[in-house]
Amino acid sequence: MHNQSLILGALAICMLAVSADPGSASDAKTNRRGAVFSLNSSNTGTELNGRPFLVVGLRVSNALISDEKTRELIDNMDLFASYGMNTFSVYFQGSRFGDVKGYNEDATLNPTCAARMGRIIEAADARGMVVLVGCLYYSNSRGKWDGWEQAEANRAIANTVRWLKEHDHRNVFIDVNNEHMADFDDSQLIAAGKAVDPTYVIGTSGKDTPPNADLSLHHGSLNIPGKYYIESEGTCEGYWGEYSKRKGLYDYINIGIYTDTLKRKIIDHTNRVLNRGHGFIFASTWLQCPPPSGPNHAPGGNGTSGHPGILWWLEHVRAIVGSYEYAGD
Repeated sequence: MHNQSLILGALAICMLAVSADPGSASDAKTNRRGAVFSLNSSNTGTELNGRPFLVVGLRVSNALISDEKTRELIDNMDLFASYGMNTFSVYFQGSRFGDVKGYNEDATLNPTCAARMGRIIEAADARGMVVLVGCLYYSNSRGKWDGWEQAEANRAIANTVRWLKEHDHRNVFIDVNNEHMADFDDSQLIAAGKAVDPTYVIGTSGKDTPPNADLSLHHGSLNIPGKYYIESEGTCEGYWGEYSKRKGLYDYINIGIYTDTLKRKIIDHTNRVLNRGHGFIFASTWLQCPPPSGPNHAPGGNGTSGHPGILWWLEHVRAIVGSYEYAGD
């Protein structure tokens, strides 16, 4: 289906195979492997501890909204790994309709949100998984600080990288400004993070990728010389429009529900990106809708009104890449 043999060939050298016990969520700290995410020397791919690593994951942008939802994600990491997932994207500030305030007004990290992010990163690290640490996610979110200017935004990014460095979180990469929704200079945001520690992989997901970005993400191009691409919000054209949102409603509609046409289009997009050796992080209303509808950090069902969820996509990806197990250091 969808030329899977080509995809399998393209992925064979990129996925990590393994044998080590991934450990449980409760022993994430004691069994930390200290995995390090990086670009390869030619900027044509990503690595984990110096080995080829193809990002395949889920956008769980509202995972910091409560201790319960943070725990739900951690409790399901092993299950998601069985479907080939190795990466989760989580945002500190904003996330549409979720309104997470991961930064205080003075641009310091909110300690409650930082603690939740830390638990997610450490649990992922214990399994050889990676976290895309998202910073600003504005849109119509009520989680942003309206009084912020460039200086405050720069400090927020710098404080994020400083926090990652102080806690030795290295199984991460960073998106400073989701879809360039925050009206700041992304090159300055990246420079602020790099000034704290230039070894962290930092990108941005707007249409224009600054020269100092390590990565091109989401709306960026797959064809920028010297910039590796990761589709960090993978769906398909039309999904985030009228199908998922209704004027006057501060939530999504059709949560976890997909027509056959949408499923086909999303699978085709997934295949195209993976077949070119680029990373893919799946985004959906199911994963990132706010309470009380979600967020839902479990596979759910096959995307029908009676059985909403993303199981159909997870099963497709597992058929291509297999389950994910960490090869160790």
